[in-house]
Amino acid sequence: MFIKQAFNYQYQFWRYIIGVIIIFIAVILGQIPFGVALFLKEGIGVSKLTETEMMQVLDSNLSLFLMLLTFAVGLGGVFFVSKVLHNQPIKGLTTTRKKIDWRRFFFAFGLVAIFAIATTLLDYLANPENYLFNFQLVPFLILVVIAIVMVPLQTSFEEYLFRGYLMQGIGVFVKNKWLPLILTSVIFGSLHFFNPEVTKLGNIIMIYYIGTGFMLGVMTLMDEGMELALGFHAGNNLITALLVTADWTAFQTNSILKDISEPTAGWNVIIPVFIVYPIFLYIMGKKYGWSNWKQKLFGRVEKPRMLNHLSDS
Repeated sequence: MFIKQAFNYQYQFWRYIIGVIIIFIAVILGQIPFGVALFLKEGIGVSKLTETEMMQVLDSNLSLFLMLLTFAVGLGGVFFVSKVLHNQPIKGLTTTRKKIDWRRFFFAFGLVAIFAIATTLLDYLANPENYLFNFQLVPFLILVVIAIVMVPLQTSFEEYLFRGYLMQGIGVFVKNKWLPLILTSVIFGSLHFFNPEVTKLGNIIMIYYIGTGFMLGVMTLMDEGMELALGFHAGNNLITALLVTADWTAFQTNSILKDISEPTAGWNVIIPVFIVYPIFLYIMGKKYGWSNWKQKLFGRVEKPRMLNHLSDS
């Protein structure tokens, strides 16, 4: 009933159109500090730099902070429009439960963190020539502080925008669950098209981004709340930022390791989406007793009868 509960608030579709515009403006405003810092450093020539080159102009910790600040401001925009335009509290945008279940958040966080650490360690042991030991104590400690504070804000912005605000807004408009799941997943993945990873690996990487969007959307609909998706996304990005960096990734960090191999995209894109992600969903489904998958993913979204009666009167 995660989508359906949007009917309890101001859910007219025009409010969502204005809300998206306000959120977009908030993101643009959040980019200003990074743009100013780059301009002060590079001058007019900054306009000719690629995204990867922009991340390398400033100190990596400063670049990371300023980049993530964009998403923090965007998150504030989502909360603002939810409260002001829709009279919807954060809990109503997050979950159907009586209160936000942080145990779910940390379970998903821990699950993906353990997986990321284990697979990185195994790959490092199997292919040490592909990695450079990048650890420097002081820059790393600064990175830890920035990442712990800012990365969850970045991932929460994406989750609250796509799995929360847009999932509910599209769902109450089209009156079903499958279309908002598809649209939010495709839009979420498509917005990563301009990431440097796509330039380096090719369009096949979009399977990973869109597939990740689908998995997070399925988590949200099956669990009737965003806690698992919030924790999973935060854990994945945070551990990645701390463990491994590369010259061709969106996150340029003072991480423990630096991947110096020549990247390729193939089975390493397909396997996570079609094998690893279903395993994650299976584990969560068993733990939280998910059932009635067809109804929860493809069912109708009906306005509650009481609200129909009130609107008719």
